[in-house]
Amino acid sequence: MSGARRAVLLVEDEASIADTLIYALGTEGFEVEWKTLGRDGLAALRSRAFDLVILDVGLPDASGFEVCKQIRKESDVPLIFLTARSEEIDRVVGLEIGADDYVSKPFSPREVTARVKRILQRARGPAAATAAFEHDALAGRVRYHGRALELTRYEYLLLATLLATPERIYSRAQLMDLVWTDADVFDRTVDTHVKTLRAKLREVDDAFDPIVTHRGLGYSLRLPG
Repeated sequence: MSGARRAVLLVEDEASIADTLIYALGTEGFEVEWKTLGRDGLAALRSRAFDLVILDVGLPDASGFEVCKQIRKESDVPLIFLTARSEEIDRVVGLEIGADDYVSKPFSPREVTARVKRILQRARGPAAATAAFEHDALAGRVRYHGRALELTRYEYLLLATLLATPERIYSRAQLMDLVWTDADVFDRTVDTHVKTLRAKLREVDDAFDPIVTHRGLGYSLRLPG
């Protein structure tokens, strides 16, 4: 509805964090409904429509990952994780199970608000990349057109991140935060891994390059067709 306030569901048990987010989002015209438990968040989502969900991973009654899995069974509403965890596998799993973004604590409320606005401004892409890719997150393997890819650790984590949200543009800084969580890297590190990853994908299909370079912005995974 034109002119209607966009509604955000915030599921976060720390009042101080919730208060700052409610204020920051409110100043940008968002209506925020706050819940402290996963089950209450699910109930709220079933009772009304929301434009986006902000979900804490560490809730008192449930893992945010499990809550996200339940949400994805019922809705494709955009979702951002908040978490104190910084391990790379947690970030990749969070994106793989259906999150659109992943913000580690401590964070700037203005940054979260900017991410919310960016996600809502773009058209939401498909939840799965394409039949051309088969991603086994538990085994840490990706098949492309039926062929298993021989990837290094960081090539795999890079591809898994791009696969989680096709068409989304990741800046180099975002990819460094999501993939190289335990190492000091530079922009060129991302570019180098994109180059080697492209070469391995081209060995399987040299007619289509699924990784798109956006000059001055970063990289995304595109869908065929």
